[in-house]
Amino acid sequence: MDRMNLGGGLKVEERRQLLRKGLKGVLYAIPVAAVALTINSSVLMTDAGYSYVHQNNITGELDVFSEPGIHLRMPFLSKITQYDQVITVSFGNSKGEDFYQRLNPINVRFADTYRGDIPVTFRFKLSSDPESMKKMHKEFRNNSNLIDALLVKNARNVTVITATQYTGEEFFQGGLNQFKSKLGDQLRDGIYTTERKQVEVEQMDLAPVGIEQSDANKLERTQQLVWKTVPVTDENGQPIRQDNPLQQYGIQVTQVTIGDPLPEKQLDQLLSDKKRLVADRIRAIQEQETSKAQAETEQLRKEIQRTREVQDAQRAKELAVIAQQKEVAVAEQIAKREIVEAEKTKQLAVVEKEKELAMEQANLEIEKAFAEKELAKSEANLGIQQANAKAAEYEAKAILAKGNAEAAILKAKYEALGAQGEVYLAELNRDISVAMYNNLKDFKVEVPEHYFAGGESGKMTTNLDVITGLGALGMMEKSQKLQQVAVTASQ
Repeated sequence: MDRMNLGGGLKVEERRQLLRKGLKGVLYAIPVAAVALTINSSVLMTDAGYSYVHQNNITGELDVFSEPGIHLRMPFLSKITQYDQVITVSFGNSKGEDFYQRLNPINVRFADTYRGDIPVTFRFKLSSDPESMKKMHKEFRNNSNLIDALLVKNARNVTVITATQYTGEEFFQGGLNQFKSKLGDQLRDGIYTTERKQVEVEQMDLAPVGIEQSDANKLERTQQLVWKTVPVTDENGQPIRQDNPLQQYGIQVTQVTIGDPLPEKQLDQLLSDKKRLVADRIRAIQEQETSKAQAETEQLRKEIQRTREVQDAQRAKELAVIAQQKEVAVAEQIAKREIVEAEKTKQLAVVEKEKELAMEQANLEIEKAFAEKELAKSEANLGIQQANAKAAEYEAKAILAKGNAEAAILKAKYEALGAQGEVYLAELNRDISVAMYNNLKDFKVEVPEHYFAGGESGKMTTNLDVITGLGALGMMEKSQKLQQVAVTASQ
């Protein structure tokens, strides 16, 4: 018993010692832990891609940290709220990056009352301005509230409003890209102020095939009246916008991505029926065109065969004609050559005869020309002599007339004087003698060798008489010249 009591006492003592050591360690560890906790609560380490809002609960001040680094904070009496600088909100897209929101596609109603689901993804970038961050933090308090209350609701609202500006057919038949542009524009700068109006929608359809149109692939523009919400514009033609809720916080829309939209059953059926009808019509037209092309090909083949046969027959005919024409041409050339040879011989004989005749005629012409020359010379001399005789006669008559006139004047003068008649007559005779002497001292009168006249009046009656007379004179003068030449030659 004593041994057992002794052993138990030892164990109790050991436990007490261990307890004392533990209490000492706890007493030493509490201050160290308090210091470490205080230091950890006084320092804020920020990461890239996040913005931090530091709220001092003592002073109520807010500080914003947007860059990575180490910052001081009020220990134990402050609150840190973390915001993502870039936030992605996805409607109907569960693939790709880790989105903050994975929501269902946005169900919209188009202007023609058709509905559809549009999967769309938005990327937002928060402002780096401290005042804008503080204002946003005061209204939304944390990152989740910001996404749910502002970004998601605003994106959904703008998408639904933009869809009312399009018809279902317009949207699913090529209007997706324009829808995306308008959606991003209204998210960034504000929603358009719109009004409901009946407008014409232009569509591109295949043209109906008829007599005047046979091209199955030809498109034509069609007009359709629909009710749409259209933007209201100002005087400059720019759309009037409503206030943008993101602009007051400096939030930017950096990207809008649209997935594959899904139309409602009725709209999908309408588009499918339209597509099927167009495809059936194109197929039917293509079959018609194929049959028509085959018939035209067969007809063309027959025309080619017929043309080939006609050409072969025409070629054979032409070859026969050419052969006959060749034989005729050869015979004609031989005959022409013989004719040419005969004509050549005949023409040579004629040329010789003509040459001899021409020489004789030339000699006669020379003799005739010489005789005519002599006759012309004699006639010229006769004419000159006759002209000189007449000139002398006229000159004598003129002088005599002048003298008679002067004598008459003097006679009248002296008759007027009366008693001086004898004196006047003597002076007149003196003056006549002087004048006759002065005018006739070198005058020579030649008697013409020949003279001829015609008619009672002394004038030739016709030109033929004149020519005959002159010809006779010429022949006489020519004969005289020939006699002189003969005499000269004999001497």
